[in-house]
Amino acid sequence: MVRPPLTPEERLRGEHLGLLLRQARGQRSIADVAAAAGMSAETLRKIETGRIATPAFFTIAALAATLGISLDALAPPPAHPEPSAAPGARSNGWARMATSSSPGSSSR
Repeated sequence: MVRPPLTPEERLRGEHLGLLLRQARGQRSIADVAAAAGMSAETLRKIETGRIATPAFFTIAALAATLGISLDALAPPPAHPEPSAAPGARSNGWARMATSSSPGSSSR
């Protein structure tokens, strides 16, 4: 199966992710961080350089846990917020979910 080429936006996100991971790694070696996260040093090197621009969620989760950073710190800001979202509300539906009533609740 041949993967479609990355869009310019995907490339930029991958480069940004790599920069954040390099900064979080600090003086720790690629080999040490990769081993602690359960991956090869070459895989981490490719992620940090943007050659793997869209790594799997669990790969990023393992790196975040190893580096002691939150997944939120690694997530890019939304490119286009929903027009109906309130200022400061998340554009992924969390605000709507938090304000909607739960099933079975009554509105007295």
